[in-house]
Amino acid sequence: MNAPVLEDWQLDLGGVLLGHNTSIPFAEIEGLGRPDGRGDLTDQPGADGVWAAPDWYSERKIHIDCAAKTPGDPAAARALVEQLQAAADPPGVRTVGGAVMPLRIKWPGAPVKVLFGRVRKVDPEWAKAAFGWVPLDVEFAATDPWFYGDTEQQISLRLGWLSGGGFTAPVQAPIRVSSGESGGQRRPGWVTNQGNVETWPVITVYGPCANPKITQVETGRTLKAQVSLDEGQWLRIDTRPGRRHVVRDNGGNVLLTPDSDLGAFSIPPGRTEVRWTASDPTATCRLTVAWRDAYRSL
Repeated sequence: MNAPVLEDWQLDLGGVLLGHNTSIPFAEIEGLGRPDGRGDLTDQPGADGVWAAPDWYSERKIHIDCAAKTPGDPAAARALVEQLQAAADPPGVRTVGGAVMPLRIKWPGAPVKVLFGRVRKVDPEWAKAAFGWVPLDVEFAATDPWFYGDTEQQISLRLGWLSGGGFTAPVQAPIRVSSGESGGQRRPGWVTNQGNVETWPVITVYGPCANPKITQVETGRTLKAQVSLDEGQWLRIDTRPGRRHVVRDNGGNVLLTPDSDLGAFSIPPGRTEVRWTASDPTATCRLTVAWRDAYRSL
């Protein structure tokens, strides 16, 4: 199902629209600023001041003060509440560890951005339901504090594609080296995070190949899997916080080499070059990198 198009001052929670020009207007939204942190301030013995422990962000708690508004039609108000409660309980999220759902937000002057988390409360007040007015207390806990782009981006790389330039065959004197940027098109391997904070990719390797190694050229960070994939088989490396895992198409786990660090393979703001190698005598395997732009704020 396609996500609904959002106007300014609107939210999308599981396909139900809230906010301006909807039947569920909101009076206030809290939690869109700096998320809560985890870190203690400890008194310094025999000295003024305190010692600040490392600060880590906790979940981002979104509180939405809204109401189902259908003047003179209490049945329609009840139906809206039912839709919102159903949207807050999608199959495959509530009872699956690590699973999350999106909360899409459109603010003036900015593209649609997304938070990922769980709905913690949909609490209606029925005192004025006979007039078609049902106040709602809605809470959403984003497990990741960053805002993300509404669209997932993806690149696909065949084995042996280089992101640099090279020679154009047939080679004849004088030899000229290509810049690798013909026609203004992006060369293979460029991952561009248009946000202002790091983001986390999902990498999928499609066989046939063995022992794939993925490298960020600028940082030298690598991920190498000890696995052999036949044609039609795949390996997925998910680096996203709270969902970090490496799994095969058959559900089996895969070992990474000791120098591979899922927690360090983030994509910084701007452009990052990704290359990969593997053993494949057929040269038919491929790799995809999927990511979303990441933002500190709306």
